[in-house]
Amino acid sequence: MRVMVMVKATKDSEAGLMPSTELFEAMGKFNEELANAGIMLAGDGLKPSSNGKRVAFDGASRTVIDGPFAETRELVAGFWIWEVRDMAEAVEWVKRCPNPMPGPSEIEIRPLYEMADFGEALTPDVAALHDRVREKMGGS
Repeated sequence: MRVMVMVKATKDSEAGLMPSTELFEAMGKFNEELANAGIMLAGDGLKPSSNGKRVAFDGASRTVIDGPFAETRELVAGFWIWEVRDMAEAVEWVKRCPNPMPGPSEIEIRPLYEMADFGEALTPDVAALHDRVREKMGGS
């Protein structure tokens, strides 16, 4: 089972506050544990939403919205993609994670869709298209 593990933003992360050397080292060690266990497929931190943009869709219309975005606690400051046996294993790994922020913080875990989840909508042609895309992405 693949999951996305999201580190939620805080006022500090949205202000661009960089982690301390101690936190940076602790997170590096945690990431090394994840990689050594074959859990971590990808992961990175995100710059504050003031550096981002959103594109709003309404039919054929597209509207670009510049950051920063409101509701800091709903934003994502960083992420991992993990391959785990089940949600319980993901939770156990998150519980081992150093607190990713200087103060209170939150990490959200969400399962990724797998091709089998799409049922009848996944025709052989659509499956072949997705396989071609994944091959171009390096098989991920």
